[in-house]
Amino acid sequence: MPEANEQQISVKEFYELFKEPLQLELAAGAEGLGKIIKDFGSNRPSLALTGFFKNFAAQRIQIFGAGEMAYLRELDFGEQESILRKIAEKGITCMIVSRNIVPTKAMLKVSQEYKIPLLRTRMRSKEFSADLSLEVGKKFAPRISLHGTFLDVKGIGVLIRGASGVGKSECALALIDHGHSLVADDMTCCVKIGKDRVIGKSSDLNRGYMECRGIGIIDVAKLYGVRCLRLEKQVDLVVTFVEWKSGIPEERTGLDKNYFDILGVSIPHIEIPVRPGRDMARLVEVAAMVQALRQMGHDAAAEFNQRLIAAMS
Repeated sequence: MPEANEQQISVKEFYELFKEPLQLELAAGAEGLGKIIKDFGSNRPSLALTGFFKNFAAQRIQIFGAGEMAYLRELDFGEQESILRKIAEKGITCMIVSRNIVPTKAMLKVSQEYKIPLLRTRMRSKEFSADLSLEVGKKFAPRISLHGTFLDVKGIGVLIRGASGVGKSECALALIDHGHSLVADDMTCCVKIGKDRVIGKSSDLNRGYMECRGIGIIDVAKLYGVRCLRLEKQVDLVVTFVEWKSGIPEERTGLDKNYFDILGVSIPHIEIPVRPGRDMARLVEVAAMVQALRQMGHDAAAEFNQRLIAAMS
């Protein structure tokens, strides 16, 4: 899916998607709901109201706050209509009046005449602009679904991957029993936020449920309490379980750093061989704590390597 600023939707779709979170209501210009929004940025047309149109961001959503509305009301009907017509002729897609202020008669007339949707919100302009960016970012952010079980282990978001039947869910159950939290089982929805963050979450359908081979579907919250569930978490570490075979390469020092690409973001990645007798939950727990230390600037492998080199020299 394209980035939010590349997304194009009609004003009608925008209104239906964000009506509740942005507290929107349609005041006029219903015939223009088919207009396409190409830029979800917001613009305060303060200078445009005075007749200055250089660098006027016509493609953005026009927000009329308390200041703009107070200025308009200082003008008579004819002056209001004249300047609003000039703004409308720049090809704007919609107008939004904040603080639930009642639009002027000139605004209603120009909105109907030029078929430009006129919306109202109970929110303040600054609050509306911030929430607009947040809501659009969440709705249109790039996303992908990955096969794996995702948990919050000591504050580190750990995505456990591996072939079917390798023991991901059993490991997750042991981690939950140790007091850690489940985010998603089997299928994790990953959403890219900003340039370098990936948030993992579960679908609404299977949130809180796990499949345990030999037992079946279990309700984790009823077994362990709601404390063991999280709605979403940043992906900090990817752990891949691989079946152990004689001669398989295994990391012994931790000096080599590997990464797993999710939506263009490089996430630290380790592979742990699975074989009888290994406490996989404990190993994942330690891997999460090692990652937490690395995020704080402490790398045990690098520090030990430096001590070894110093001793040799």
